[in-house]
Amino acid sequence: MQFYRRLSAPKALTFDLDDTLYDNRPVIRRAEQAMHDWLAAHHPRTQGVGKVGWLELKMRLAKADPMLRHDVTQWRFELLKIGFMQLGYSLSAAEQAANEGVAVVLEIRNQVDIPEETHRVLALLKQQLPLVAITNGNVDADKIGLAQYFDDVLMAGRDGLSKPEPDLFASAAAGLGLAPGDILHVGDHLVTDVGGAKRNGFKACWFNDQQRVLSREPRAKWLPDVEISQLSQLLTLVSD
Repeated sequence: MQFYRRLSAPKALTFDLDDTLYDNRPVIRRAEQAMHDWLAAHHPRTQGVGKVGWLELKMRLAKADPMLRHDVTQWRFELLKIGFMQLGYSLSAAEQAANEGVAVVLEIRNQVDIPEETHRVLALLKQQLPLVAITNGNVDADKIGLAQYFDDVLMAGRDGLSKPEPDLFASAAAGLGLAPGDILHVGDHLVTDVGGAKRNGFKACWFNDQQRVLSREPRAKWLPDVEISQLSQLLTLVSD
């Protein structure tokens, strides 16, 4: 654990989900592969598009409509819908197929291996102070077994613009009935989590379990209040 500023015990914690409470990288790889396998099996007309083609279309859509980045489920739906329409599908057929494709991805997306240590630490923290989840992703916290620890789960798209924008942080503070400065946000991302927390008045805890060096991180524009490498270190912070 490394402190960058003097830090008093918080009155509540907010948590990022993906890559903070579990390793999300293999989940996303499996979900993406599931989409392409489904396309190949059920929509052979898409065979010529390829993974690169779908990625290029995804980026073009986000450039045309930047708001899509704030709702990853809607972004995927639009990707599939437009992709199908470009291949000659009618609007209604494209929308139906896009909904089916999103469902395939979400099924895999919610097959997450949660470390036992995460369950242990969250259960202990929940006994001491309120916890709120703030995620830019579209994982279902109930389906993956984490909702039980949180007073609320705020999701980009459904509940407002994604981190580091103010929406989810403001909603969390309002729901907790606390001043932002009394809340410690825990997350792995130096922009969306650390930057988002500091920009919106929260204290910031950088979760760094990858042995990264803050001074060598080009995206480290905001200094966290504290850095941890294990979730269990939070138990010390809340008891001070």
